[in-house]
Amino acid sequence: MPDTLWDRPDDQDLSRPLAERMRPRTLDEVLGQEKLFGPGRPLREAFLKGEAGSLIFWGPPGVGKTTLARLLAQGGGYHFKAHSAVEAALKDVRAVVEEAREQRLLGRRTLLFLDEIHRFNKAQQDAFLPHLENGDLTLVGATTENPSFALNAALLSRSRVLRLEALRPEHLEALLARALGDAERGLGSWGVRAAEGALPALAQRADGDARRALSLLEQAAALARREGTDLDLKAVEAASGSKVLLYDKSGDQHYDVISALHKSVRSSDPDAAVYWCARMLKAGDDPLYVLRRLTRMASEDIGNADPAALGMARAAREAYEFLGSPEGEIAVIQLAAYLACVPKSDAAERAWNAVQEEIESGGARPVPLHLRNAPTRLMKRMGHGQGYVHAHEHPGAVADMTCLPEGLVGRRFYEPSDRGRERVFREYLDWVEQKRLEQRKAGPSA
Repeated sequence: MPDTLWDRPDDQDLSRPLAERMRPRTLDEVLGQEKLFGPGRPLREAFLKGEAGSLIFWGPPGVGKTTLARLLAQGGGYHFKAHSAVEAALKDVRAVVEEAREQRLLGRRTLLFLDEIHRFNKAQQDAFLPHLENGDLTLVGATTENPSFALNAALLSRSRVLRLEALRPEHLEALLARALGDAERGLGSWGVRAAEGALPALAQRADGDARRALSLLEQAAALARREGTDLDLKAVEAASGSKVLLYDKSGDQHYDVISALHKSVRSSDPDAAVYWCARMLKAGDDPLYVLRRLTRMASEDIGNADPAALGMARAAREAYEFLGSPEGEIAVIQLAAYLACVPKSDAAERAWNAVQEEIESGGARPVPLHLRNAPTRLMKRMGHGQGYVHAHEHPGAVADMTCLPEGLVGRRFYEPSDRGRERVFREYLDWVEQKRLEQRKAGPSA
């Protein structure tokens, strides 16, 4: 059993932060990642046995990347080492490798957890490759950045990327309730009870981050304990430094109002959109949070039916930041009304989902040779760039050339709607396809 993991009672040391003490001890305690590690999932068994290999955890802060690395090490009996790429250097990697070789002689594998792995440059990332190949090291990297852009292809080819989801409010509420009632590791010995609405308010403020949720709970519970009261909305306000959302007495939760705003925009109802938006702002919600949600709607529900929607969202944020409150709230209301009044399309979201599903099932298919860059003679001799057709050399700047990898030729991911600007896109793409058919009929000489 790794001597740096669970055989020390650190998580019972009440002087440590609550977020550290409540770190899950088993995979069943991990919340919000059921798609990857839920019962019956293929990855779960390999993970529990420590046989998942080198991994890259990609996801927002506070979703359990460090915890999952520790659990993998626990399951496989690894010697566990952890570093942050913000502070680590190549010499630290070399030191871990030397230690791993020593452990290997003792019959023990080493798992290196590298937080914020995207901070390592190409040379630093390349330094891992030989040690992953010869089995000296199992690497688990954590990143909030898209690995396709942040990490070397060589490193990605030797690792499996797992996308971790932001925790939903119900996950955070369950975690907070667990921590408040746990006398061994949590705050159960304090005898503090949560008043109605307090835990949902804390969950909302955490914005999907379990670490932040537990830190806010610890502060709010300490205030309630000092005052001899329940953990109520007043304690939440004091701990978070902002006013708790107080909607009407019907008891609807914060995310219900967000849902109403989103669905009003999607349904092209500007009156409802500005009403729900104003409800959130009047209740004391952070206007920047509302603007983030509206920006999401600009892509998810409007997309290229009105490409200006994203620009409007950015302009509204800049206007709010420039004007401040209360004048800046008008820009938020203006944006909500605008988004409700323009044509709608979810084609971009559907394309994103379809492409993700294809990549997950079919893997990263190789780039066709005719699309590859050929800056050297060797690459040209290897066929890179051969067969590429420059579109601007053909009438209408249309070339009869496929740009999808083998096995996906003819696949349609993006299907423009017949609304707004996307109607123009659809007509243009139909015209492009007709031009390509004409070129095929005319033959190579065309």
